[in-house]
Amino acid sequence: MALDVGDVDPDPLVQFAAWLAVAREGAVGEPDAMVLATVDDEGWPSSRAVLLRGFDARGFVFFTNYTSAKARELDGAGRASLTFHWHAPHRQVRVVGPAERISETESDDYFATRPRGSQLAAWASDQSSVVSSRAELDTRYADLESRYAGRDVPRPPHWGGYRVQPLVVELWQAGENRMHDRLRYARDGADWRIERLAP
Repeated sequence: MALDVGDVDPDPLVQFAAWLAVAREGAVGEPDAMVLATVDDEGWPSSRAVLLRGFDARGFVFFTNYTSAKARELDGAGRASLTFHWHAPHRQVRVVGPAERISETESDDYFATRPRGSQLAAWASDQSSVVSSRAELDTRYADLESRYAGRDVPRPPHWGGYRVQPLVVELWQAGENRMHDRLRYARDGADWRIERLAP
């Protein structure tokens, strides 16, 4: 079924929510998984899969270690791209925009909802740093289990969220004979302009 400008919501976040709901209801394996692309201070790109943990009119939120490569690149360039790919409904969404850390309160609130094992892992792993062995990580984790036995695990100061604020949101839907549909929302002041792109 073809996708046209008149078929989508004028707000890309509302349209994204509708497509995400379809992906979550279908047989999509990690519907909240997205590829985060960043660039370092020498212009080299990096990409990795992360999980969407919330979105609203302000943007798309995910969490990480602030000492990680991705965090250093986000703090340095302040820009990011996200790509969602849902194989079963044959759809993709691409988001481009500035990225910034969310508030400590928001990070605290989300951290409190994480499984205890994930909370301990946030302390145990100095993400992206070189470690001598897996045993070193396991020892750190075991030490933290003992340290926080019987009490809540606080959020590490080096762990928290980022929000990517969309300036561009592109919808892609597969079509027959590779005649795919691509609709691009571009920020136009307080509004959005929707354009059709050739596949």
